Amino acid sequence: MSTQRSAETHKKKMEKHKESVDQKIAEATEERGVAILLSGDGKGKSSSAFGMVMRALGYGHTVGVVQFIKGKQHSGEELFLKKHCPQVELYQMGTGFTWNTQDRTADIAAAERTWEVAARMLGDERFRLVVLDEITYMLSYGYLDEATVLSAIAERGREQSVVVTGRGGGTALREQMDTVSEVKNIKHAFKAGVKAREGVDY
Repeated sequence: MSTQRSAETHKKKMEKHKESVDQKIAEATEERGVAILLSGDGKGKSSSAFGMVMRALGYGHTVGVVQFIKGKQHSGEELFLKKHCPQVELYQMGTGFTWNTQDRTADIAAAERTWEVAARMLGDERFRLVVLDEITYMLSYGYLDEATVLSAIAERGREQSVVVTGRGGGTALREQMDTVSEVKNIKHAFKAGVKAREGVDY
């Protein structure tokens, strides 16, 4: 195929693609916040959520972040937000992973206290974005009442968006969310004996 013919074929293909994209953009007329679920067994769910935090901050929005599985070790995003972003309210459950505490009663109590903060944010329209990091574990383990969580997400203000991260979470959560993305694990350095890296993994 000649270079000219190849260029013409490519141009026609891109023109057709542009028409399709333009049509979908024109059809998307509803203006409201969205509910996003980032799930799967791969790395990058929380990182993606914090990427959306940065986007919201770029527009001057007020953001709420609640982390349901967080130990005493600091993370880069925590350090940055606390130092540079007063318009972000960050709350961490602080108990770490359940296999560290090994105390179901204490974990449930901590989850319920943390949920009270999350519920307040979901009910406050000043927060244009709320991130519920790793809350799916609380649902999977039965630490939080699923109906209560789903209801609070559904009844939040129209302009508020919410991002939920973590593995699993159940069918009802998936069905309720507007956007669901699954991060698949193909390969992970940790399994090859490489330690978690500051600035990359935490």
